[in-house]
Amino acid sequence: MNANASVPWLSLLWLLPLVGAGLVIVLPAGRPGLAKYTGLLVSLATLGVAVVVTVGFDTTPVSAPYQFVESHSWIPAFGASYTLGVDGIAVILALLTAGLVPLLMLAGWNDGETGDDADDAPRPAGRARGPHAFAALTLTVEAMVLISLVSLDVLLFYVFFEAMLIPMYFMIGGFGRGAKRSQAALKFLLYNLFGGLIMLAAVIGVYVASSGAGSSGGTFDFRELVSIFSPATTTVDPGVLKLLFVGFMFAFAVKAPLWPLHRWLPDAAVESTPATAVLMMAVMDKVGTFGMLRYCLQLFPDASTYFRPTIIALAVIGVVYGAMVAIGQRDIMRLIAYTSISHFGFIILGIFVMTSQGQSGSTLYMLNHGLSTAALFLIAGFLIARRGGTRAIADYGGVQKVAPVLAGTFMVAAMATLSLPGLAPFISEFLVLIGTFNRYWVAAAVGSTALVLSSIYMLWLYQRVMTGPVAHGNERIHDLVPRELLVVTPLIALLLFLGFYPKPALDIINPGVEHTLTTIGQTDPAPLTAEGAH
Repeated sequence: MNANASVPWLSLLWLLPLVGAGLVIVLPAGRPGLAKYTGLLVSLATLGVAVVVTVGFDTTPVSAPYQFVESHSWIPAFGASYTLGVDGIAVILALLTAGLVPLLMLAGWNDGETGDDADDAPRPAGRARGPHAFAALTLTVEAMVLISLVSLDVLLFYVFFEAMLIPMYFMIGGFGRGAKRSQAALKFLLYNLFGGLIMLAAVIGVYVASSGAGSSGGTFDFRELVSIFSPATTTVDPGVLKLLFVGFMFAFAVKAPLWPLHRWLPDAAVESTPATAVLMMAVMDKVGTFGMLRYCLQLFPDASTYFRPTIIALAVIGVVYGAMVAIGQRDIMRLIAYTSISHFGFIILGIFVMTSQGQSGSTLYMLNHGLSTAALFLIAGFLIARRGGTRAIADYGGVQKVAPVLAGTFMVAAMATLSLPGLAPFISEFLVLIGTFNRYWVAAAVGSTALVLSSIYMLWLYQRVMTGPVAHGNERIHDLVPRELLVVTPLIALLLFLGFYPKPALDIINPGVEHTLTTIGQTDPAPLTAEGAH
């Protein structure tokens, strides 16, 4: 199937950062610079593997839906196996994950420091191993996200879906710079653990249901489960399948997050370091929306259709709510965090309208949101660090006069966040709205109001922070340094490139979307005419 099928690329993809994390943590305590450079090199090597998988992925119509498949026995008594494989959706998200982590390593270069020690200055024995722990935790989160994306076994997915919460908890609580970081970390953990507990019951239910419906006992193999639960052949009670759907959907809605289960996100994002916040919002949270596309829709197509109006309504509320609350924020980071709630509403909306444009747009939105949020959050973080850590919008003004490159890159990232034509998020948001309009035109119309609201909060933020006279204390702000430019430049370049030419990403995404729609028995509706809208 693949020229590279003889090499276990997917195992290498997630094991490389996990082994790298172990290597970083055992490096000498007195050499933080060595830990940082090792973490960076491991993340770059992981990106190299992701690029190999992306280039080797076959996008032709006759290709198999899941490629680079690996399968080994794991817990045969429970029908669980170590089975990996990727479709186009997983490939894009794995590439996003592997591409962002090296940039986050550079952006958070000093996040693990506890003082003013130079990177390579010898440290006394027993001194805190902050840089080691920060790099190792980042790589661990990356590894767990990657195996969640490539897993084709439901139990294997669940194990790492939950396990990734632990390193993220320590990153928020242990390295955050906010005064309430411990409370924010605990809130993050409790919300997501509760969602995971509900999902665990559903995972067990899936095994029991498959045991009663299949001829060879229970299984956790995703592909077998899709066949067993297919509406055309299944013997499982529809009410049971609806309950199982709710169990999976609840956990994914917490992690994504979907309104009103979003309450943990703003606090966790604000109290974290910018690099940690981006790892959480642009990387880890995508596992929630990915899970909706793969597990909720494909395992429970009838239940997904049954609950579709409710989820679309919640998604539209999230779109408008996130944008409106962002307008009222006085904290730069909290404002940006609420924009993500609005964007996740768009992503979930596109998934559940169950059209090719909607789902292609949602998957592309996951990619573009990762890039735009990373750019905006990191540049804001660089600015706040220069101003002594204050996040209050009122403390800024005139930054473009003293740091024009910082202000210019912030402007591009802000315009991408409000989906300005010519920048990558515009294409994905446009596809979501088109895909929604032909099936739920009212939802599309209401969701479109976020375009106006996002213009208000982003232009207002830029005006207050970057323009006008230089506010007292801002004269000391200096422009981006080479390390920061190395972080920001690829993000801005990708936002521009994908804004004008999204075809390479869509060519990979579309076969996965077509397979999903075929699996759930959905076709695109006929175009809605003016008469049909009444």
